[in-house]
Amino acid sequence: MRGGMLIISGPSGSGKSSLMSEMLNSMDDIYFSISTTTREKRDGESEGKDYNYISKEEFESDIAEGLFLEWAKVHDNYYGTSLKPILKALNDGKLVLFDIDVQGHKIAREKFGDAITSVFITTPNQKELRERLLKRGTDSAEVIEKRINNAVSEMTRIREYDYVLINDDFEKTLENLTSIAISSRCRVHSINTEEFISSWVS
Repeated sequence: MRGGMLIISGPSGSGKSSLMSEMLNSMDDIYFSISTTTREKRDGESEGKDYNYISKEEFESDIAEGLFLEWAKVHDNYYGTSLKPILKALNDGKLVLFDIDVQGHKIAREKFGDAITSVFITTPNQKELRERLLKRGTDSAEVIEKRINNAVSEMTRIREYDYVLINDDFEKTLENLTSIAISSRCRVHSINTEEFISSWVS
């Protein structure tokens, strides 16, 4: 068996981070894909939790070798999704969990195709999303409006995903998301079919 890839996207405020956190605590053999950066580690941050920290030289070398799913340079520091820990986790038979936006989902689809299972998580409606963002109390009115506008744009891309979950009941949504994660491990793309058939017939 090889590992699998599960992409989760959705508007800020949809509850996807809380759902993923619960699922990571309850399931074994999951690797949560985190970003790699060349910036210095800040106080309170830790390697392998907040970011994977590498040198600028190593980052640029990996770019040249095509070892990033996606990357960007911001304020003279590189940030990106390195394929090295992802491929290691897949070879170890783990399910790789991604929290990426619709554009990142498109890039990953182009690279990995049907080997990916994807889920779009959203609220029942725009009003509910706005209420959750206001209740969270972490953003200004201007930022909330920007998040709402981004959500409207993201909603037009849900047909690109395998599943859509409407998070109006946290426990039910968590149960459905966990079921999708488990079933993604059983897809034909997760199996070395030639090796399996060879061992089956012998």
